Amino acid sequence: MPRLFSLVAFVALLIWAGAAAAEGVALTFDDLPTMSLTPDAPYASVTTKALLDGLRRHHLPATGFAIGERLEGDGGRAHTVLVNHWLAAGMEVGNHTYSHESLNKIPVEQYIADVARADAILKPLLVARRRPLRWFRHPYLETGLTIEARRTFETWLTGHGYRVAPVTMENSDYVFALPYDDAVLRHDRPEAERIRRAYLGHTARAVAWYRRAAFQLLGRRPDFVFLLHATRLNADSLDQLAAILRRNDLHGVTLDRAMRDPAYRIADDYAGPDGDEWLNRWSRTLGKSLPWDSFPQPPADIAAANDRLDTQP
Repeated sequence: MPRLFSLVAFVALLIWAGAAAAEGVALTFDDLPTMSLTPDAPYASVTTKALLDGLRRHHLPATGFAIGERLEGDGGRAHTVLVNHWLAAGMEVGNHTYSHESLNKIPVEQYIADVARADAILKPLLVARRRPLRWFRHPYLETGLTIEARRTFETWLTGHGYRVAPVTMENSDYVFALPYDDAVLRHDRPEAERIRRAYLGHTARAVAWYRRAAFQLLGRRPDFVFLLHATRLNADSLDQLAAILRRNDLHGVTLDRAMRDPAYRIADDYAGPDGDEWLNRWSRTLGKSLPWDSFPQPPADIAAANDRLDTQP
């Protein structure tokens, strides 16, 4: 009996250790209502429905970051409906500025006014559901060329109830998204599927890289904040993306839950031209390098197609 008890206890310990090894991952989607090659409202509606259905199907909480400008003018009402769909699905919505401008390119006072303009558009949508508007995501992850500009803006954020949503995992999904849209809109199913398969392969490699890099940097794996975009590609790939997370022992958590990880208390005083994600910022603070030489790159032909299709300045 003692030997049997010991064996049972050992097996239980292994099960517990496996569960303890799993990290949380908070999914965040930039550029709500959608990032797309076409402004077509029905296309955006199909994308949003499929994306939210997939998140609910896999019990994955998410935070979407909305661009205020897209909720005004032509199509503004339809796009506002899509943001409301996110809220109705139980997801969080955060502020991604009004015009998707970079703090590195305009004076901080102008940047604050831009973010405040988005705040005025988004806050009533959340207040109507008795929910706070509390998360901000920098476009391009550019947080200011000088420490003075950065601190001035962060003081404004804190005073208005915001926290910056960092990024500790990403998969360059924007490189694949427009070429995928192009294939879908041309009804070229083989090309769309080729791009989607390349995207999923790249994502699998990127997720594994970030887990290894975080362990190398911190001696453990933190809860991650995963940057994605609200695209048809991600909507059509949610089942496979969820499988990639499971294979890497990642389980979905809210952004608020991920941010409780002690890693997010590491000092970050970076100011400069690079839109770095936070593992790189922490590597500066800790004086440790990351294995960037092994970071996976998107296929060259898909990157070239994105460069051709992306006409945004």
